[in-house]
Amino acid sequence: MKKELLMTFTAFFFMSLTALTGAYAGESREKTVTVQEDKVDVTGDGKKDLVYVKGVPYGEGAQFLKKIYLKIKASNGQTYKIQLDGGYDPSTEYKDLNRDSVKDIFISVPTGGSGGLSHFYLYTLKDFKVANLTVPEPLSANSQFQDGYKAYLSIVETGQSYNFNLSDRKEDYDRLGLFHNGKLNEPTELMVLPFGTLKPIKLKGDHYGLAGSQRINGAYNADVIANLESSWLYNDGKWKLLNASAANLGSR
Repeated sequence: MKKELLMTFTAFFFMSLTALTGAYAGESREKTVTVQEDKVDVTGDGKKDLVYVKGVPYGEGAQFLKKIYLKIKASNGQTYKIQLDGGYDPSTEYKDLNRDSVKDIFISVPTGGSGGLSHFYLYTLKDFKVANLTVPEPLSANSQFQDGYKAYLSIVETGQSYNFNLSDRKEDYDRLGLFHNGKLNEPTELMVLPFGTLKPIKLKGDHYGLAGSQRINGAYNADVIANLESSWLYNDGKWKLLNASAANLGSR
């Protein structure tokens, strides 16, 4: 009986090992590409670290990367890996955004969607400790189409308000049924998108911050009304809004 149990256990062990080996082999066969490679001190010890952005294409010849990760071979001999969301053509910038005298790693990953959106990340590896500094939340806004082919928008964080004259889009809006004889058919908000762009900028002195832009659309994605612009400074462990404005793009 003991012999039979031993044989059963042994068979089960080798079957499990085979399954695990097969799964590992499947993962290892995924084609990984290096999108960017940089030598920069991101730990603050004065020595260059190797920073890679790598990805796994969705398929042979595909530009979309279904898996993206940041890989850092630090000067202490350790390797750090940070998983990111999939997308197209990721890129990195190295700026001291949290003002601790060590360069941080800012990553943008375009999603490729019609809204022109991207994923954004900010990490520090100071003293060989990985920390996610996060990025600012997009601005919030209250908005509404109004009678007479007009629209209104108010930035929640600042209280700034803007009025848009959209009379040049009358034919389009009438065709869509948004308006009838200049009257709004039903309450309809504008579409305030998340950050389309977010990038490091130099502020006064030697400090760096982030500048963001959010698209404000009307009846559909191509119906762009304005851009919501903002600038941010990292202070005491959080992002502080410095400026915000809605830049009207004018008539189409």
